[in-house]
Amino acid sequence: MENFTLHLENEATSWENATPVGCGSLGAMLFGGVTRERLQLNEEKIWANGVKTPLSEGFYERFHALRDALLRGECGDELAKETLTPHFTRIGSFETAGDLFFDVTHAENGDATEYRRDIDLLHGVATVSYRIGDANYRRTLFASYPQRTVVLRFDGDAPLSLRASYQRENAEVVILDGEMTVSGKTACGKHTFSVKLCFLTEDGVLSAEADCLCAKNARHLEIRITAAADAEAKSPASLPYDEIFAEHKNDFSRLMGRAAVLYDGEKSLDALPVPERLSRVRDGKRDSRLANLYFSFGRYLLVSSSREGTLPANLQGLWNENIKAIWNSDYHTNINLQMNYWHAETTNLSECALPLFDYMNGYLLEGGARVARDFYHCGGTVLHHLSDIYGFAAPADGVWGLWQMGGAWLAYAMWEHYLFSPDLRFLKETAYPYIAACVRFFLDFTFTDEHGYLTTGPSTSPENKYFIEKDGERVKAFLCLSPTMDIAILRGLFEAYVKTEELLSINSEMLEETKAALAKLPEYKIGSKGQFLEWQKEYEEVEPGHRHISHAFPLYPGWEITRHTPALMDAIRQTIKMRLENGGGHTGWSCAWLINLFARLEDGDSAADIIDKLFAKSTLDNLLDTHPPFQIDGNFGTTAAIAEMLLQSHAGEIALLPALPSYPEYGSGRFYGLRARGGVTVDAKWEDGRVTGCTLKAEKDIRVKLRANGKDLSVRLTKNQPMEISF
Repeated sequence: MENFTLHLENEATSWENATPVGCGSLGAMLFGGVTRERLQLNEEKIWANGVKTPLSEGFYERFHALRDALLRGECGDELAKETLTPHFTRIGSFETAGDLFFDVTHAENGDATEYRRDIDLLHGVATVSYRIGDANYRRTLFASYPQRTVVLRFDGDAPLSLRASYQRENAEVVILDGEMTVSGKTACGKHTFSVKLCFLTEDGVLSAEADCLCAKNARHLEIRITAAADAEAKSPASLPYDEIFAEHKNDFSRLMGRAAVLYDGEKSLDALPVPERLSRVRDGKRDSRLANLYFSFGRYLLVSSSREGTLPANLQGLWNENIKAIWNSDYHTNINLQMNYWHAETTNLSECALPLFDYMNGYLLEGGARVARDFYHCGGTVLHHLSDIYGFAAPADGVWGLWQMGGAWLAYAMWEHYLFSPDLRFLKETAYPYIAACVRFFLDFTFTDEHGYLTTGPSTSPENKYFIEKDGERVKAFLCLSPTMDIAILRGLFEAYVKTEELLSINSEMLEETKAALAKLPEYKIGSKGQFLEWQKEYEEVEPGHRHISHAFPLYPGWEITRHTPALMDAIRQTIKMRLENGGGHTGWSCAWLINLFARLEDGDSAADIIDKLFAKSTLDNLLDTHPPFQIDGNFGTTAAIAEMLLQSHAGEIALLPALPSYPEYGSGRFYGLRARGGVTVDAKWEDGRVTGCTLKAEKDIRVKLRANGKDLSVRLTKNQPMEISF
């Protein structure tokens, strides 16, 4: 039976251990304090600063001088620091919407017992329950996407009294007619925001006290909250509680109920609180059912932070307690934003990817076109390693930000969305403009070297450095020409564009130009230790255990390297071995990438070992991922990896259990609702490591190749007609 309950038995002692809820645009973190509750709020558009005007004058000439230096075999980092530093911009931060504190007085005195803090992942409902004396108390928190309202309800067998206050810098509180209105400004003072809060009660007495809202002697009390940036928040929804609650649960479960992963494992572990289960893993015990829960939690977080009509999930999804967030809680585009959506298609949440596509077309396309024109004198669009809600696309931070592949990598998400849900209208109207603009930039930007290869750069291999000789000394360098990741991203981008043009027939001239460019990309190289090379030369790495594994891109999330290219698979296997021997996988998101890579290598035991490592070292007590600190991409990337271990469809076939671990905890189970390319939904079950049956359902008539238990089947599927297959 499914277990969609994330169970804790403690109040949150820090923000990172609180309970997240969200509706895409509005989020909250619940701490669960018995006598003093804290609810930290976020609204997706409360960001510092605004549209930047990065310095472009002189960049083109300096950039090409840097390119010439690299072509001469010189180290380019110092020259870049000397000449390009004024062109590197820093962006502003995503900011908290403030904190609500609720001082709670119970009718009976005494310590709380039977304490629980849970999330019903299926319905998107967080609860806190406890007992004081003879009275039971319960809090219910959810964020309604249909109503764009956060609702917190207090219920008790005995009355309680509540005093609500708000805290944040640069904010003022006004209480009028029983409604609290907060008017605030971002740290830079350029933007305003508003928060509204109201109390609703059936039996208590409401009042105002200074800057606080108060309720006395209430058995049932609701707090409803809205927020907005650069506008006044609307008044909270007025629907009766039962209606808004039912509407929310139906909306949330419609998405969450589509898919689940259900390793049998030891079922009694589901009753334990998560921290105890993580402690068991740290002691060397396996918990495959914790992987089930982690999978559902990753889907829960995406549904909570990325809904149609909202902004996409950022580095912390939707949740940030600071005015100046770590890494600005921005959109890092040298893996993190992309990783946030790795599981959207495979785990049956394709609608949750729409905010990403809206962001790409509505924010990044135009901003990237300006940078392409002003910085590089190229057509199309370009994006470097980070962005914000103002369409920032220029080089940022420092030399390591001189990497032009962010937009091209994001284009993969659009192409994959089409592969999973074939819809020519989406491909033409949504995907094509962005994919074609990325291709146009790189057709203009790349150049042919003396050996006839298409070359990129100056660029980097995020975010790794290598040693190079300079004036008789070894120095550390970021900058290079044509790192392997650049070549891999371009090959996939060009291939996707060629296939798109063949379907849509929009620009035959650029199609031929792209085919010619594709033919000139360098081949991948294998080094002296049998490893897959990260650069065009076999340099010594500064950090051989680096958290990024950028050159593994063509294995995952790319699709070039498969079991049909065994030599390259072996080379990447050796690369991963070398990374791990030198301490790699020491951040949550890096573990997530490794699990996906091992899944594609069809090495289930190694994938399970890294899952254990993730649980033991990179998972907080509430299952949030930690870099440290908290970063949501590890949650999302590992959710994708758990699906990838059970179902793959990138190599022209639907493979069932391609990376099932041999450990007994994983030996039997089932999954339902996972998605394969071609618009196919798959359910499957297995015992003793072998598939016993599956059900396939396609969106259109299609013939698929199915691989299971070491055998290949050719299956003809009829649109919307489930096909059951027994093994």
